[in-house]
Amino acid sequence: MSAKAEALGGAGESKLSPQFHVAHHFDKADTQFDAGRMGVWLFLVTEILLFGGLFCAFAIFRSKYFPSFVEAHHHLDRVMGGINTIVLITSSFTMALAVRSAQKNETKKTTLLLAITLACAAMFLVVKYFEYSHKIHDGLLPGGNFTAADFASGHPGIFFAIYFMMTGIHGVHVVIGMGLILWILLRNQKSEFSSRYYAPVENVGLYWHLVDLVWIFLFPLLYLVG
Repeated sequence: MSAKAEALGGAGESKLSPQFHVAHHFDKADTQFDAGRMGVWLFLVTEILLFGGLFCAFAIFRSKYFPSFVEAHHHLDRVMGGINTIVLITSSFTMALAVRSAQKNETKKTTLLLAITLACAAMFLVVKYFEYSHKIHDGLLPGGNFTAADFASGHPGIFFAIYFMMTGIHGVHVVIGMGLILWILLRNQKSEFSSRYYAPVENVGLYWHLVDLVWIFLFPLLYLVG
C-alpha cells in the first residue's frame, strides 16, 4: 500500500477509491451511483411538476386577463432579464465543465469552475434584487397591493402576482443551488472527488441545469411574449 493510501485510509480503502464511499446497504459503488442518479432524476421530475403547475396558472390567467398581461409585461426590464439569462447560461456551462474536470481528477480546475458558477449565481440574485426594488418603488406589486397608476387595463396586479410567484420560487431554487455548489466546492478542496467518485458533483450539476432551464422558459414567457 502506498504512503498516500495509508494516510487517507489506513489499512482500508483510500479516499480515491469508490469503495471508500459505498454505504453499508449497497453491495458495490456502481449500484450506489445508479441509485443516487435515479433519486436525483425523480426529484427533478417533481420540480418540473411544480413549475409546470405555475406555467399552467400563467396560461389560464393570461387568457382570462389578456389585455392586462400584455400591458403589464411591458413594465418588466428586458435588459436586466437578458443579463440574467446570459449569466445563468454561462453558469450552466461552467457547471458542466466542473463535472467534466472532476471526472478527470483536475481538482484545482474543478474548484475554479465551481467558484465561477457560484459567482454567476450571486450575480443573478444581485440583478434580481435591483429589478425587484424597482418594481416595489413603482408600486408594481401583486394583487391588491398594486398601486401603480397610468394603466389602461383593469387587472395588472394579477400579472405581477404571477410574476413575483414564479420568479420568487425560481430565486429560492437559485439560493438552494448556491448552497449545494458551495458544499461540493468545499468537499472538492479536500480532494474528496476523483474519476472514481464524482457523483455529488454530477448530481448538483443536474439540479443546477434544471434551475437554468426553468429560467430560459421564464424569460421569454414573462419578458418577451406579449
